[in-house]
Parts: sequence; C-alpha cells; structure tokens
Amino acid sequence: CFGFPLSIFFIVVNEFCERFSYYGMKAVLTLYFKRFLHWDDDFATAIYHTFVALCYLTPILGAIIADSWLGKFKTILYLSIVYTIGQAVLSVGSINELSAHNQSGSTSNKALNIALSLIGLILIALGTGGIKPCVSAFGGDQFEDHQEKQRSTFFSLFYLSINAGSLLSTLITPTLRATECGIHTKQECYPLAFGVPAILMAVSLAVFIIGSKMYKKVKPQGNIMLEVSKCVGFAIKNRFRHRSKEFPKREHWLDWASEKYDKRLIAQTKMVLKVLFLYIPLPMFWAVFDQQGSRWTLQATAMDGDFGFQIQPDQMQIVNPILIVIMVPVVDSLVYPLIKKCKLNFTPLKKMTVGMFLGSLAFVAAALVQVQIDKTYPVFPAAGHAQIKLINLGVAPATVQFQPQLQSVDVAPSGESGYMTFETSKLQSLDIISASLNKTESLRLLAGKRYTLAFKLNPTGNNSNLIQDNIASKPEDGKSLVRFINNLPFTVNVTMDNMDFEELDPFSVSNYSSIPKPDWSYTISASTSLATCTVRSKEFGFGGAYTISVNNCTANQLNITYFEDMPPNTVHMAWQIPQYFLLTCAEVLFSVTGLEFSYSQAPSNMKSVLQAGWLLTVAVGNIIVLIVAGASTIKKQWAEYVLFAALLLVVCIIFAIMASFYTYIDPNEIEAQLSEEEKKDKKDQDDKEKRAEADSRM
Repeated sequence: CFGFPLSIFFIVVNEFCERFSYYGMKAVLTLYFKRFLHWDDDFATAIYHTFVALCYLTPILGAIIADSWLGKFKTILYLSIVYTIGQAVLSVGSINELSAHNQSGSTSNKALNIALSLIGLILIALGTGGIKPCVSAFGGDQFEDHQEKQRSTFFSLFYLSINAGSLLSTLITPTLRATECGIHTKQECYPLAFGVPAILMAVSLAVFIIGSKMYKKVKPQGNIMLEVSKCVGFAIKNRFRHRSKEFPKREHWLDWASEKYDKRLIAQTKMVLKVLFLYIPLPMFWAVFDQQGSRWTLQATAMDGDFGFQIQPDQMQIVNPILIVIMVPVVDSLVYPLIKKCKLNFTPLKKMTVGMFLGSLAFVAAALVQVQIDKTYPVFPAAGHAQIKLINLGVAPATVQFQPQLQSVDVAPSGESGYMTFETSKLQSLDIISASLNKTESLRLLAGKRYTLAFKLNPTGNNSNLIQDNIASKPEDGKSLVRFINNLPFTVNVTMDNMDFEELDPFSVSNYSSIPKPDWSYTISASTSLATCTVRSKEFGFGGAYTISVNNCTANQLNITYFEDMPPNTVHMAWQIPQYFLLTCAEVLFSVTGLEFSYSQAPSNMKSVLQAGWLLTVAVGNIIVLIVAGASTIKKQWAEYVLFAALLLVVCIIFAIMASFYTYIDPNEIEAQLSEEEKKDKKDQDDKEKRAEADSRM
C-alpha cells in the first residue's frame, strides 16, 4: 500500500492505542493515589515513581525474551495480553463500591482497592515495559533491505503516533476523571478514567492480532546484551584469577576476555562501555524530569485552573508534548543552524550539559511558584493553641472581649473576623457587647483545632453557636467546601441544586459538603411547608471553604451572606508554563541529543545495549525520587524543589568534566579496521596452514 508493507499500518495503529492507554492511565495516577486511596503526597509520589521505574526496568527483560526465546511477535502478543489484563484490573480496582459498606459510600477500608490497583500496575509495568523495545524493531523488520526510504518514513509515523496518543490521552482522561459517577455516592470517576485506556489497550491488542498473517516474523537470533554481559563477566573473573604480579598487565581490563571471546566483540564492548560510563550521572536528570506527573501535578491541585474554561491539574502535563511538537523542528531548523553560523562548537555532550542546566532552572522556577502558593495556604494552630473566628449575624456592630483581658475585636453587622490564635490554657471566656446588649460565652477549646463562633444579639433574645471547623487542610479533592447556618427564627430545609443539607433549626449549622463543580453557579433554596425561597450562588472556585448564612426571604428571593473560612486557590496554573517550557527545552537538548550521540558512538549491532542502558538511567532516576520522597525530612515543598535543582546542577558540573575528557570516535572506521585485521589474520592463518602442509609433504 503506497509502497509500504500493509502490516506496518496495523503496527502504527497498535502503537497509537497502546500509548494512549499508557499515558492516559499515567496522567491521572497521582491524583488517584491521593484522592481515592487517600495516600499522602510523599507516599503517592513514591509509589508513582516505583511504577515508572518498573516500566523502564522491564524493557531489558522484554528484549532478552524476544531475542533469545519467543521472538518479537510472540513477545508483543503475550505481554500485550498481560498489559490489557493489568489495565482492566486497575479499572475494576478503582470502583468505590468494592470497599463501601454503607449508603454514603464512604469508608476508610480500601484494602481491596489497593490490592487490585497494585496488581494491575505491576501487570501494566510488565506489559508496557516488555513490549517497549520490541514494537519499533518489529515494525522495522517488515521492510526489505532496499526499502530504506519507506523504513525511515515508518519510524517518523511511528513516533508521531506515540506523540498523538500521549497528547490526546493527557487531554481526555483527566476530563473523564473529573466527571462524577457512583452508585451510593457521586465521586470522581476513576473507573471511567482507567476504563477508557483499558478499552484502547484491548483495541491495540485486537488490531495487532488482526494483522498477524501479514507480518514478517524474524526468528530469535540471540541477544547481544547477554553476550556483552558474559564478555564483561568473564573479563572480570579472569582478571581476578590472574591478579598476582607474575602475570603481565594488559592494555585494557576487557582484554582479559580474549581467551574466550574474539577481538571484534571485545573492541565493540569497549566502545559501548565508554558511552555507558558517561551514563552514570544521567539518572539525576530523569529524577527531575519525571516529576511532571507527580510533584508538579500535586502543585497544580493548589492552583487556579480557570483559563476561560476549567483546566484539570493533571491536564497541565499536556504542555510538555505540545511544546515538544513545536520545539523539536524549531531547534533543529533555526537554533542549531544559528549556533553553527556563529562558529560555536556545540557538540552533543555540550548540548546535554546545557539540557541538564535548564532542567535545574526548571525546578528553581517550580520552587518560586511554590513559594507563592504557600503564601495562600491557611495557617493552622500549632500544639497547645487553638484558633477562633467570629461571625456577627446581628444588625448592629459588636465588640468581643476575650477573657481574661487577652484581646478585644470589633465585628461589623453581617461581618466576620479572621481566625485568631490563642493558647488554650489561657483563654477561658469571651464577652459580646452589641448596642446595650451583652452576652458571656464560656470557652473550652481543644488544642490544634479551629472554631467559628456565630452570634446574634437582639432584644428578643441572644443566640450564639460555637462550631468546631472539621477541616485541617485544603480540601483533598481540590474542590471547595460549603456549609449553611440558619439565621431565620424558624426551621428550614436547605438545598443547593441536588445537594441536600437537610433541615436546619434556628442558629444551627450543617456539616461541610464538597461542591461537585466549584466553577458553576448553583440554585440555593430554603423551604418550609408554606413557602420556598431561592437565589443563585456565586462561583466558589477551587480549594476554598465557605459558611453561608440564610438571613431572610423577600418576594421568594432568598437573602444570604457568604463568609470565607478558607480562601480558594488564587495562584494561576499559567505560572507553571515557564517551568514546563524550561524542562521541555532541557528534554530537547538532553534526551533527543543523548540518544543521537549514543547511537553515533556505538557499533550497529550494539544499539540495543545502549537503549537498555538509556532506559536503565530513567529507571534509576525514578528510584532516586522515591528514595527522596520516602526518606526526606524536608517539610516545605519549595525546599525539596531547590534540593533537586541543586543536585542536578552538581551532577551537571560533574558530567561537563567527564564530557571534556571524552574523545569522539567513528565506530564504522574502527569496525573497518577490525575487518582488515581479521582478513589479515585469516590470510596469515591460511599461509601458515599452507606452509605446514608443504612441510609435511617434504
């Protein structure tokens, strides 16, 4: 078809569906850990990076299985089945009703959900990692030797399908997650967010199987990674055996493998190890880069995503693939030629060094954004202290004196004070004075808690209600919370659209409820058996908490007052774009150049060894993050960002020093020399055999 083997179209569609499945699932994973499984930020980050590390460790296993045992086709087929099962198990594991034992659907026992989720993730890591080194190579196998141009076009289409799958899934699955579903209670719809990627993976598997009769299937020919490992292992063992001084030294420690392995393999292994040595500092870059899906997503949950339309925190990751699509051609066609015209020797290793430096700057930018976010966080009481806020629901100003003679505060009618902090051992009571009326309220506050005192003094009677505010942090699901206080002299039933706050007696307060869509306006209704009054609410925003007093009703129009218990997110998500831009620049310089450099410095039959080494650096980088997340005693997130920026900067300097000692080689030239030497050795051997044969005749 158009000069291409028909089979490659099945492979491209297969890759698009698989990448959609993987990146779609991965985009919502951190928020699933935090909001559904209720893990804290550090543990959610650690498990996320454990999963990513597994995804980059298993390709080595997949490559060995494909090259030494099953072949690429069967490896892709069997591991895709494992992959599809894993996606299905994860989707089922995210169903809230599996662990819900009451009509509210809320429960602290998520053991079954956690078990199924972890089993699903392990199967996904085995599947996606196992097929990673096989699919592109299997596509390349479909072409004949004379189809170089078509093969090159295929790889362009192949990587386009990867980016398209990544971009679309990162946009779609967070939107699916943000929808609400459930039997007993409506929650974020993780079964749908994981279910769609599971369906796409099933489609990927089906498409791959449909094309099976068209594929060119190359038999396993042995794995070069095993040969290299055996060669290195034998050299080390042989050198250890001959460690005494009576044995003469050899030019290179790998030369100790010459008793068992030929010169060509030893020379090729030397070239590979020279590049792999440069890989040692690289994991630190990936430790920074892969935090887009963990720490940066968590950072976005505390930000305002209103772009005229609502952006979900996990959708901000889409900035990276969009910038990649734009920047790769711009850098290749404009930036590099401009640098060349300036006669600057911008070698691949220098590009990688600059990339690491930009990665460090990206985390400095993230730290600056985090400092601004921290300024918007409420300050909760420390040990031995409590906080109290005053709400005056009366029509006259009031003065409140905290006893014994601690502080005096004026509160306007229908007004509020901010939260005030007191030592619980000192604060005993407060006096409320409004016009000619006064009331004394005894206080017994618990340490570490927040309270709201709502009061109303009038000639017909004084009312007050001390409420413990059962919130100790920003809302975990990123939404806003609302509660109602009845400021009417009779009982009313309060609703907000389909949210029922039930009947409220005079001066009583409802519990906080989460607002399903904080960027929407709702109809607030207060009703009795005789009448119903309504009013449209304001848009609450994300991450806030509000108390709304129901005051009176005029011509069926409800009069309400808003009191802000916790401010909504005010730092805009757009402030994350600079850090994404810097990290994407870093990726273009580091990742694209790194692979290109590695391939240019290794023999053609050793590409898979370097690919395995490159993927291993990604895995180790993610292990570094989970170690830091698990062991770090740093309390402030901005300080952790600075720590990673500093570590990457130090590693960048080390890499620059290592790179300055590296000598670029031409593997083709070295292999040509080896071929000449082999021909000469063979000729010498043939001449020797001929002389020996002539001597025997004489």
